[in-house]
Amino acid sequence: MLWKIVKYLLAAFLSVPLLYGAWLLSRMLVFDYFTIPTESMYPTLKPGYKVIVNKLNMGARIYTNLKFSLEGQELEAFRMKGYGGVKHNDIVVFNEANHNGKLYFRINNVFCKRVIALPGDSISAVNSHYKNNNYDGVLGLESEQTRMDHTPDSLIYGFWILPHKRHVRWNMKNFGPIYVPRKDDIVSIHALEAALYEVILEWETSKDITWDWVKNEAYANGKPFTKHRFKHNYYFMAGDNVINSYDSRYCGVVPEEYIVGVVT
Repeated sequence: MLWKIVKYLLAAFLSVPLLYGAWLLSRMLVFDYFTIPTESMYPTLKPGYKVIVNKLNMGARIYTNLKFSLEGQELEAFRMKGYGGVKHNDIVVFNEANHNGKLYFRINNVFCKRVIALPGDSISAVNSHYKNNNYDGVLGLESEQTRMDHTPDSLIYGFWILPHKRHVRWNMKNFGPIYVPRKDDIVSIHALEAALYEVILEWETSKDITWDWVKNEAYANGKPFTKHRFKHNYYFMAGDNVINSYDSRYCGVVPEEYIVGVVT
């Protein structure tokens, strides 16, 4: 009788770390969960909501360097094979990429937004409504876009968006089209492209990107920069609460590697 009790306790003792290990492995490879902190996805997702993120669509990220810095670093990871990828209108969780004009990775600095444009798309806004050359349906919440269009410009905080230059007066209601870079696509680089893609171009080339609006020219480390073959896929993300969301309209497109997974 005593031996049976000992075996039962031993099995129970060993099962705890095994179950915990299985839980951690599942969170690493299959799913994770996050809490919505802001109103950027309102009314679809409200602050305090818990969301489950499916990592199987794109494939889970496997970190090859676990020495994470609070100040940020280069993302060192590879992605397992996924079964579906990301589609238009998917809601995804991703690591913020643009930090004060520089692209780097912070482990727990994540956003939750809707995918408005995929690699290779061109995205624009006309009277506050998103337009995508590769998608005919409604992107995001049409009701929120209509509400913003009816709101006076003077009442909208952050009305002016990227590239925040007096030569390009794009705003939340009308902008673009913006080409969303696709890996291996070659794009001509002029002043507008340099201004729009400054952060990701500096990340990909490790060079200082500048431009001259008058000459309509771009420069990399002071030398003429006329075209570029992109090394990564990028996505244009936006919150459903279009009038109050910090997203790709302000911080630019997001590298595919920075996507955690799709909200289920």
